[in-house]
Formats: sequence, structure tokens, C-alpha cells
Amino acid sequence: MKRDFAFDRMNFILLAVGMAIVVIGFILMSGSGSTESAYNPDIFSARRIKLAPIVCLVGFVSMIYAIVRKPKDADINEEDNV
Repeated sequence: MKRDFAFDRMNFILLAVGMAIVVIGFILMSGSGSTESAYNPDIFSARRIKLAPIVCLVGFVSMIYAIVRKPKDADINEEDNV
């Protein structure tokens, strides 16, 4: 008896990779901030303002792809049922 799931193993792997990319993006965004007594110009670094959001965006897009991706065996089963 074959079970038809919406996701196959590859979907879960792609979802995990996308989640890891998002976590890496948030790690790149982290760092010390400015305090009332000292100004830290590192809060405006290119890594925190440009690179990290782009990495997060790539991670979110890859997670969307992992959710939308259709498993290969579902294509074969649909052709057999026609």
C-alpha cells in the first residue's frame, strides 16, 4: 500500500536547507549595537544592511520553492490514474 504524501524526501531536504540559509542570514545580521554612551558605526556595515537581508531573502525564496515543488512520483501516479 503506497501512501501519497504532499511532500517527498527532497521537499524536506530543500526546506531544511532554506531554513538553514535564513538562520545564516540572521546570524550575519547580529552584532553589538550602539549604547547611550558609545556610538558603534558597525550597525551600518554592508554585511548587516546589504548581505544579510539578501541571504535571508534567498533562504525564504528557496523555502517557498521547497513547498511548491511537486514530487516526481506524484507526476507518475497522476498519469496512471488518467
